[in-house]
Amino acid sequence: MRAFSALLLLLVAAGCAAGDDSGAALMTDGVEAYSLIGEPLVRPTQDAETRATLEANLAEAQAQYDTNPNDADAIIWLGRRFGYLGRYQEAVTVFTEGIEKHPDDARMFRHRGHRNITVRNLEGAVADFERAVELIQGQPDEVEPDGAPNPYGIPRSTLQSNIWYHLGLAHYLLGDFESALEAYLECMEVSENDDMLVATADWLYMTYRRLGREEEAAEVLDLISADMEILENDSYHRRLLMYKGELPPEELLSDTADALQMATQGYGVGNWYLYNDDPERAREIFEQVLSYGNWAAFGHIAAESDLLRMGAS
Repeated sequence: MRAFSALLLLLVAAGCAAGDDSGAALMTDGVEAYSLIGEPLVRPTQDAETRATLEANLAEAQAQYDTNPNDADAIIWLGRRFGYLGRYQEAVTVFTEGIEKHPDDARMFRHRGHRNITVRNLEGAVADFERAVELIQGQPDEVEPDGAPNPYGIPRSTLQSNIWYHLGLAHYLLGDFESALEAYLECMEVSENDDMLVATADWLYMTYRRLGREEEAAEVLDLISADMEILENDSYHRRLLMYKGELPPEELLSDTADALQMATQGYGVGNWYLYNDDPERAREIFEQVLSYGNWAAFGHIAAESDLLRMGAS
C-alpha cells in the first residue's frame, strides 16, 4: 500500500500540486491536471447555453468578491464558480487565498480539498480535510448550499458530511482503505437523509469489500431499499441495489449518453466484477469509464486508481 501511494505521489508531482508554478504552466496549455496514470487532463467544455450560464454566474461571483475580497462567502463562491467551469487550478488558488485570510474556516479547507482531489493532489486533499476535521470538532453541523441544485431545490448535504465523505474518498483513492473506513464510519453518523446515506454507504461498502470484510459490507446493504427517498444520488442508490442483487450489473451501463452517469455507474459495475473474481472484465469496464472522458467525476478517478493498481500488481 505504501508503494502504491508513493507511485501515485510521483505522478501527482508531475504537475498537480496546488499552489506551485506547475499549475500556471498547466493552464497555459489548457491542461488542468495529470491523471493518476500520467495522462494530461484538458479543461472540460460545455455546450454554449450551459457555458453562458456558468460564465454569468462566475462574473456575478467575481463582482461580489471585488466588492469585498475579504468576505469568506464571496471567496468560497468565487472558487466554486471557477470549479464549475472546469477552471480547477484557479479554484484551488482562490481557496488557498481564502485559507490565508480565514485560517480557521473549515469551509475553505473542505472546498480546496475537493478540488485537490479533482487535480489529483490526493495527499494535499487528505491534509486539507484532516485540518477541516480539526476545525469542526465540537461545532454544530450546517447545511451546505448547492451550487448546482437538484431538481427539487433542496440541499441534501452538510458541511460535516462533505468533509468526512471527501476525506474518505481521498484515502480510498490512495489505496489507504483502513483510513477510508474510519472516515466513512464518521460520515455515516452525519448522513441524515437518504441521499447522503446512499452516497456514504456506497463508498463504505466498497471500502469493506477492499478490506475483505464481507460480513460488514453485507450489513451496509441491509440499510438500503428500493423505496428510499432519493432526490439526487440515484446513481449511488442503483449501485447499492446492484450489490444487493436487485439490479443486474449490465443494466447500470445502459445510459451511455450521460458521461457522469457512466463514470459513477461504470465504476460500480467494474467493482461488481472485481468482487466476483473477474478482474479482466473489471479492467475492461474501468477502461470504458475512462473512455467517456468525464475526468472530474469520482468514478473516473477511482477507475484510474484501480487501473494503476492493476498495472502495478
